[in-house]
Order: sequence, then C-alpha cells, then structure tokens
Amino acid sequence: MPAIEDPNTDLTLWESGAIYQYLIEQYDDAHHLSYDTLKERHLCNQWLHFQMSGQGPYYGQAGWFQHLHPEKLPSALDRYVNEIKRVLGVLEGVLASKPGDAQWLVGNKMTFADMAFVPWNFRLSEVLTCSWDEVWEGFPHVRAWHEGMIELPSWKRAMEIRARLMDEQGLQWNGVPKGIETFTEYEAKIAADRG
Repeated sequence: MPAIEDPNTDLTLWESGAIYQYLIEQYDDAHHLSYDTLKERHLCNQWLHFQMSGQGPYYGQAGWFQHLHPEKLPSALDRYVNEIKRVLGVLEGVLASKPGDAQWLVGNKMTFADMAFVPWNFRLSEVLTCSWDEVWEGFPHVRAWHEGMIELPSWKRAMEIRARLMDEQGLQWNGVPKGIETFTEYEAKIAADRG
C-alpha cells in the first residue's frame, strides 16, 4: 500500500492519489509538475482520477488473476486484460491527437498526471505475461510516452532504490516474498509465519 509520512507537517497519508495531490499542493509551488491555471489544474486531476479508478484497479486485478488466484479463471482474466487494453486505448487516443511533438496528457510538460501511470505500465509485461513489444501492439503513442518517462534519470534512481528496498525485505517486484510462485504457496507461508 503506498503511504508517506511527512515529518515537515506531521502528516501520514495513504492512497496514491491523495499522496500525489498532497505533494503537489504542499511542495510544487513553482508548478514544475503541475499547473496553476484552472483548466490545466483540473485536467491533471481528471487524469489522476482515471488512473486511480481505471488503470490501478484493472491492472491490479489482471495481475491477481494472472499470478496469485488459486485457480485459473479465463473469464476473469479476459475481462481485466480487455480493461487494460481499454485504458491503453483511451491514452492512445489522447496522445495521438496531440499536435506536433506534444507528448504529455496535459499541456506542454510532464505533470503528476503523466507520472501516475508509469508504475503500472512499467509492469505490464509481467501482468500480461507477454513480451515488451507485444504489450504495446496498437499503442505506439503510449509506448513512446511511457518509454520517454522511464528513461528519465529520476525514474531510474527511484527504481534502483525500490529494487534495493524490495531485495532487503526479501520481496519480488510484486511484493510477494521471493520463492513464492502461487497463491497456495503464499497462503502456506503466511500460515507458517503465524506459527
């Protein structure tokens, strides 16, 4: 579960959208990752809400049914894979309609709205169990947008820190302990840890 504790304000928050909005309001006075104009500010929030209500839940459910559910349910997996493609299609339509070299969801710069989509899109080949090229078939603008963001030095540093912290805790990329491949194995580990 994403959570932060801000020692500057003595505030602890959970839920990724609330965290984004807090960090922008509290620390982005210069609007490096946001806008102060009415239209753009609300469009950024619109995309953040789409990420929280569409991308996050659907990608998470696809990952669950692909990797952790105790039995394979093709109808459930098909539903969530199709929802992933719908979300990617919405993003593709918007990014494809941008004039010239514009590559961001809102305005002419990367904002928190763009950033919110990166973590789940970064794991799509594992969620969908296909190659990186197959993930992006039919979504060239989304791929270019995504790959531009994951090439940023700040993203690379964040992923290095994440990998180190996950490794220190004995966890795989998905938060499941190393060596656990199925939900049944995970349940057995949880039961054994409870003693």
